[in-house]
Amino acid sequence: MVAQKSRLLATAFPYLDIFSVFALTPPPQSFGHTPHRRLRWYLMTGYVCYAGVILATVFFVSYFNIIAIDEEVLEYNVVDFTRVMGNIQKSLYSVMAIANQLNMLFNYRRLGEIYKDIANLEMDMDEASQCFGGQRQRYSFRFRMALCVGVWMILMVGSMPRLTMTAMGPFVSTLLKIFTEFVMIMQQLKSLEYCVFVLLIHELVLRLRHTLSQLQDEFQDCDQQDMLQALCVALKRNQLLLGRIWRLEGDVVSYFTPTMVLLFLLNGLTILHMVNWVYINKFLYDSCCHYERFLVCSTLLVNLLLPCVLSQRCINAYNCIPRILHKIRCTSADPNFAMLTRGLREYSLQMEHLKLRFTCGGLFDINLKYFGGMLVTIFGYIIILIQFKVQAIAEDRYKSSISV
Repeated sequence: MVAQKSRLLATAFPYLDIFSVFALTPPPQSFGHTPHRRLRWYLMTGYVCYAGVILATVFFVSYFNIIAIDEEVLEYNVVDFTRVMGNIQKSLYSVMAIANQLNMLFNYRRLGEIYKDIANLEMDMDEASQCFGGQRQRYSFRFRMALCVGVWMILMVGSMPRLTMTAMGPFVSTLLKIFTEFVMIMQQLKSLEYCVFVLLIHELVLRLRHTLSQLQDEFQDCDQQDMLQALCVALKRNQLLLGRIWRLEGDVVSYFTPTMVLLFLLNGLTILHMVNWVYINKFLYDSCCHYERFLVCSTLLVNLLLPCVLSQRCINAYNCIPRILHKIRCTSADPNFAMLTRGLREYSLQMEHLKLRFTCGGLFDINLKYFGGMLVTIFGYIIILIQFKVQAIAEDRYKSSISV
């Protein structure tokens, strides 16, 4: 079990166990060597069957929600792009579920390698920092994980059913509403799974930066050749560990690319779809749940904002390392030491070429800059949507006046 070698993974695995209940990720306990191979094979076979049942449930929800949308559109006589938008939005439930199941199937070994890399990195960092007093963090990783992931998970799971049950309309049965709530929460939890891995990478970067700061203090007071050589070896080791973190970030990004792209698309289209129904119900039929729809849109936006904020914080911590290298160069007791000069030059070149970038297959980056651009894009589509609706209402009223 990789969690037995890593305190970071031991902290993250309870959250990943919750995500595995929703068939978003394989159970963390399935990775690692175990003497009970037959029992493990039976458990994995049972989990595959369970994931198949979840996938069938998503198909069931998508199909009957599409039928409900068609009936509601005909009832309200708004047969325009509302039906197309609603059908695409409900179909994305199935598309995202299929993408997630295929991603778990084909990238199962990659996920196991990610767990091993995190455990090995933590062990090597602890070993490298023992000579400098160990790791010291102001806030524990467990507290930050609970604050960023656990609190938002509780708020989202508790608020989504209260906000969306009524807004589903009278054409959806109570049983179907319950299944739909399960599917909606399941899709949104993919963002929090991504946040768990971003927090793991962020913690590794913070520990490495802390060790580098301790090296800076040692270089200020050291002027002996033997000690300078030992510190330069520690600096090179820090550089190699940072390169491993960069490769780990690339593996995590590749693993989450298909599902995160679909999640951003699903939430953006869901917001447009809800704004469309708010406009229809508010100005045509005086619905009672338009405020709940706006709260749901806000929840979807916050669920996209959280990974962007955490990714940006991780990038900012990574980008602080060149400044520490510059301080080492300026404040070292012997700045002309050849081994130190060469080591700092190599480290700086590595930082220039290995940029930490949380991206979705090169389509877009997950950071605050992209989130701001996404907000502008959504508001632009909302304005276009309202313009089309105003034109359609004006044409309907003009035709009705002519007929009268």
